[in-house]
This record gives sequence, C-alpha cells and structure tokens, in this order.
Amino acid sequence: MRAWTACIALLAAATLLAGCERPPVDTVQRGYRGTGMELVYNPRTEIRVAEANQAPPVTEPAGSDAGPKARDIYKNVPLLGHLGVAEFTRYMAAITEWVAPEQGCNYCHDPANMGEDSKYTKVVARRMIEMTQHVNADWKPHVAATGVTCYTCHRGKAVPLQVWFKAPPQNNGANFIGDRAGQNSPMQMVGLSSLTYDPYSLYLLGDNPIGVGATTALPTGHVASILHTEQTYGLMMHMSDGLGVNCTYCHNTRNFKTWEGSPPQRTTAWHGIRMARDLNNNYLEPLTKSFPASRLGPLGDVAKVNCATCHQGVYKPLYGAPMAKAYPELLVSASAQAKVADGLPPPTAEALRSVLYFGVGSSTLEGEQAKGLTLLIATLVSRPSAKAAISGYHSASGELSANQQLAKDRAVKVRDSLVAAGVAPNRVLLDKPLQAEANLSGEDPAARRVEVTVK
Repeated sequence: MRAWTACIALLAAATLLAGCERPPVDTVQRGYRGTGMELVYNPRTEIRVAEANQAPPVTEPAGSDAGPKARDIYKNVPLLGHLGVAEFTRYMAAITEWVAPEQGCNYCHDPANMGEDSKYTKVVARRMIEMTQHVNADWKPHVAATGVTCYTCHRGKAVPLQVWFKAPPQNNGANFIGDRAGQNSPMQMVGLSSLTYDPYSLYLLGDNPIGVGATTALPTGHVASILHTEQTYGLMMHMSDGLGVNCTYCHNTRNFKTWEGSPPQRTTAWHGIRMARDLNNNYLEPLTKSFPASRLGPLGDVAKVNCATCHQGVYKPLYGAPMAKAYPELLVSASAQAKVADGLPPPTAEALRSVLYFGVGSSTLEGEQAKGLTLLIATLVSRPSAKAAISGYHSASGELSANQQLAKDRAVKVRDSLVAAGVAPNRVLLDKPLQAEANLSGEDPAARRVEVTVK
C-alpha cells in the first residue's frame, strides 16, 4: 500500500513539475540593487532562440551605378527602377532569398511575362517593400538606425511565422454557458493563461487605451474595469514573450504606471505599439482583397503584424544586426526616393485634369506619378459618357523623331493605365505628340509630360 502511495505521489509531483522550467535559470540586473529590476533567462532556451535569430550574409553592392537603369530595361518597375541594372538585380536576389528561397523568382513573377502583375504575391510584395521603407524612414523612434529588411519578419518563409488574425467570437450555443468575455481559452499568445485571447484587435488594430492603473488609492473617476485590466495584461504577456523579456525590461518595479524611473525601452515600446497599429491599418488591411481566400483568417481578414513578427523571441530583431544599412534604398520612403531619384515635379491630380511627368528617355509611369490618375479615373467611372483626351509632350533636347516617338509611347502608357482601371478604350483619345515651348534651349523635366483632360 505504501509503495502505491509513493508511486502516486511521485507521479503527482512529476505532473506538477512538468509545467515548471528546469534549472539553472540566470538573472540579469537592470536597476538598483534591492529594487527587483531583473531579467530572468533560461540558458538552454536562449541557445535555441539564438540559433533562430542569426542574420544571413549580406551581398556587397554592385559598385558603380553607371549604365542603363532598371526601369529602362525591364517593364513595370515602379519601385527601385531608378537603380542600375546590376544593383537592382542585387536587391531582387536578396529579397527572393529573404522571402521565397525555395520558390524563387516565380513566387511573385509570371515566367512568361515578368512585367505582369497577374500574381497577387507581386502586388503584395511591392506594397511590403513600401512598408519596409516606411518603417525605416518614418518610425526611427522605434527602429533607430538599425532598420529592418524583409528578412526581419520572413526569415526565409513566404509567410512570416508570427502573424495574427482576428479571433472568432465565442459560440454561445443556446446561451447556457454564459459570456466568457474572450477568456478561458488558453492561448500561447497570453502565456496559456485565462487572459483575453485576442488583445491584438484591441490595441494593434484598434486604439483602445492601454493604461489601467489609477493615480489614487480610492476611486476618483477611474473607470478601467477588471476586464479592461486583463485585456491590457494579455497584450503585456504577448510583448514579454515576443521579446523574450519580463516586465522589468520596460517598467519600473516600484510603480508600473509612472514613467519616472522606467527604462528607456518603455519609450521604444510605446512607439512600437503605434507602429504596429499603423502598419496593420494602412498597409496590411487595405490588401485584404488582393489575397485569395486560402490566405485569409477564419473571419476573412488578412494576416497582421504584432511585436513577435519582427522580434521572434529576442529583445532586438536578429539581436540588432544592422542588415538594412547594406540596402540603403530600403531606408528611404518611396515618395522621398522618387523625388530624389528623378527630380520630377509632383503630378497634377485633379478630377478633370491630370499631368504626369516622366524620366529622361523613359516611358515608365512609376512612383508618385502613377498615383496622379486616381481622381480622374473616379470621374470617368462616375460619368460613363465622358471621354479622356491624352496629349504627350517632349522636350526640345535631343533628336526630334526619337522624342516624338517617346512622347507617343508615354501617352500610350497612360492610355493603358486608364483601360486597366476599367475605362473603355473607345473613351480614350490620343492626340498628336507636341513639343513643349518652355526651355527650348535644353533639357526641361517639366516638358517630359502627358496631360489628360476629361471632355
């Protein structure tokens, strides 16, 4: 009998301890002694995490950027087209290795016509490059000078490992089980606890207030509920797990609410929450219709980012490896890049008139110029009887016949853009190419234009 009792006791102890971490556990002091400002690490798990967070080798720049530009050699290159062919190829090879090393170029491109946008992956990839540039250029309070690349999230996978979808609502059945308030469904994102299992929708898509701590001991107008508190703690559990740290990485142990005495990482995290919200709302959610149903979540929403998408268990993605500096075109926003690259005037975008500008010797409509037709297209869609007249202009610099052909090619490119947007071909009229009158003595960026007028 005693033997059976001992066996049962051992089994119970083993079951209980199975949920605990096996020693040794290390601590790192991050504040004054006696304040509890410590981070706790398990060396065994840290080894595995470190192996998964090694940056890949960086390919060296192509050197001189002299020679033809990618946009003049390849079709439909609205991003990075100002780069020389060799440097453009380096970027494309790196992005392929970061995102789809097994599938290769054909993951995004139709091998029969590399210029087509027939694959949704190409449409998404182009927007993701713009998102990467936006993060590096406009969210420096979070990413600093280190920046990010496609590899930061993808790690050689077509779909990043750490993404999230909106959680389905509770199935109440006949309403006998009551409202669980999104709780009591243990999820890894909240440390397998009973906390709210979808804190992302509230804070990384919505902008619900996160702070729940009162400023006084007695109730004086503070309205945060227990549910609100648990939702906030759900987000904090995710952030701790996503960065591989505990609360003291950002918070002052003496008073979690106050910013005084908090480590500087709390400010970085504050910007990170808002950055994730910005990316989800302005870059990922608008792409929902571009994805096939098989790539959407149970509620039909697109995959979105959270802290773990980039960090993947470490306090700095890839332990702060400065990959982005080897790819400087990813550090500048697309709009700023286009302005620096071509020196063109901004497009005129009006409901009844658009003026679009082109690079020297180019008939490619790209960057900010490609957006100049938006309002005019909306007008043509709302007025089925209206027509669009297109006039191509060219500068006085260079050979006349070549310039006239280039002006015609540019006008045709604009016509094709209108047709692709749903405007019937018989509603688009092409006028004879015209030579600009301004600055006839030399090169004039404003002369390389196409004007579109609604009639």
